[in-house]
Amino acid sequence: MHGREAGPFVCVCVFLASIPTPQTPLVKASLPPFHPAFAGHPITGQQDAFRAFHPDLEFVGKFLKPLLIGELAPEEPSQDHGKNSKITEDFRALRKTAEDMNLFKTNHVFFLLLLAHIIALESIAWFTVFYFGNGWISTLITAFVLATSQAQAGWLQHDYGHLSVYRKPKWNHLVHKFVIGHLKGASANWWNHRHFQHHAKPNIFHKDPDVNMLHVFVLGEWQPIEYGKKKLKYLPYNHQHEYFFLIGPPLLIPMYFQYQIIMTMIVHKNWVDLAWAISYYIRFFITYIPFYGILGALLFLNFIRFLESHWFVWVTQMNHIVMEIDQEAYRDWFSSQLTATCNVEQSFFNDWFSGHLNFQIEHHLFPTMPRHNLHKIAPLVKSLCAKHGIEYQEKPLLRALLDIIRSLKKSGKLWLDAYLHK
Repeated sequence: MHGREAGPFVCVCVFLASIPTPQTPLVKASLPPFHPAFAGHPITGQQDAFRAFHPDLEFVGKFLKPLLIGELAPEEPSQDHGKNSKITEDFRALRKTAEDMNLFKTNHVFFLLLLAHIIALESIAWFTVFYFGNGWISTLITAFVLATSQAQAGWLQHDYGHLSVYRKPKWNHLVHKFVIGHLKGASANWWNHRHFQHHAKPNIFHKDPDVNMLHVFVLGEWQPIEYGKKKLKYLPYNHQHEYFFLIGPPLLIPMYFQYQIIMTMIVHKNWVDLAWAISYYIRFFITYIPFYGILGALLFLNFIRFLESHWFVWVTQMNHIVMEIDQEAYRDWFSSQLTATCNVEQSFFNDWFSGHLNFQIEHHLFPTMPRHNLHKIAPLVKSLCAKHGIEYQEKPLLRALLDIIRSLKKSGKLWLDAYLHK
């Protein structure tokens, strides 16, 4: 399956080393054991990704065993040959160290407090409009409180979606549906489909849906030059750092995501997710129609989405859009994640504001690690980067946010130069 674009079934596909054809001989092989010892198995390129996404290897092994049909013979072409085996070996040793340090062990009080503060914010929002009425000031305060609650619920569903809270995946899946569905009105299946593609191939065109900008923006260095050479001008990309403020943060959640989520649930018949989402809307309208009426409550909901969208876009883009965005380079797991991610300095506010995604590097390397432990593994990741000469980027919050605009401006200039002169 080398070279094929990984969809939501990427972790299954990695064990299908090749589809047998007369030109692709197979050698007889048994399924590699689901244990740290299977690091020596020939399919080196995908193992680290597989282990990163699955905390219970024995459980998923039960489903994968019937799917193993063989391996490529050693003399057959492989995209793993150019990867640095020493980096891979050191990274696997680092993961073993993290396991020995119990960094994959959850502090359940931490996540209970996160959920409690989200519920508290929702309660404060209702009490504000109930006690002070539906005037402009109280409405604005309520909207900002609810937007905060929505943003924090977004970070919390992210934890459960990554199976980083409970030991048993089924409990993570169940609570994930509750948080993303009942607290946010979104779809767990939709999120899983998008987000795990992003984690498997971050910042890779045609593989990471988060860099599919639908011709609205051009990103990195390769894409703007290609657009310029082909004289593609869907929008004036040399001004994208300016119109980003008008159509990026304001519209992503209230328009694009909201439409995509609803259509995905209906088209793919995700009725359980749809039921959870409907429960959110029922709860919201029962709560706020008495204060604003049907139309007013609908406008109020979209204003909250508008506010939340700004928060979400700035936080999620400060770690990725400023990094290398290119075609597939077939790097090892460690190098591919470091190339596509950067960190923001730690502080209590930064941790809370970003849902600990200021430790984006560590999160991408160890997505099932509870977020409250990411800062503990960070020094070891830095050391490994220094050992192999890999840049570990960490910056202040304000600079990280400004770098988004600088990156868009740089890509826009590259497009204009190629458009005019190449």
